[in-house]
Amino acid sequence: MYGVSFPDMPGCISAGVTIDEAVRNAVEALSGHVRMLEMDGDPVPPPRDFDAIMSDPELAEDRDGAMTTVIPLIRDRGSTTRINVSFDLGLLEAIDATARERGQTRSAFLASAARKDIVD
Repeated sequence: MYGVSFPDMPGCISAGVTIDEAVRNAVEALSGHVRMLEMDGDPVPPPRDFDAIMSDPELAEDRDGAMTTVIPLIRDRGSTTRINVSFDLGLLEAIDATARERGQTRSAFLASAARKDIVD
């Protein structure tokens, strides 16, 4: 089991059986935590840069044996926006076929693919 904590986001934690799962879960945890802060009218703490976190003496014990990575904040705004994008026809056909196979709409498939690429 791998645990995830956010030095600049007290109370936000996550975990996963594998490192990849822990990172995926951390993206969701961070998004949900920020959304709750915003809904409660609380300020969202600004993130420090990597060097500031690595040199913070208060985090020295937490860093011991830990792996440090950047987790992207993907805000869940709770609303969708229509956009206009262009694709090669062959790619669009492959997107539509794969979305159909998975029981997804084109939009859901593209959003899922974008999230995966942002996290990876």
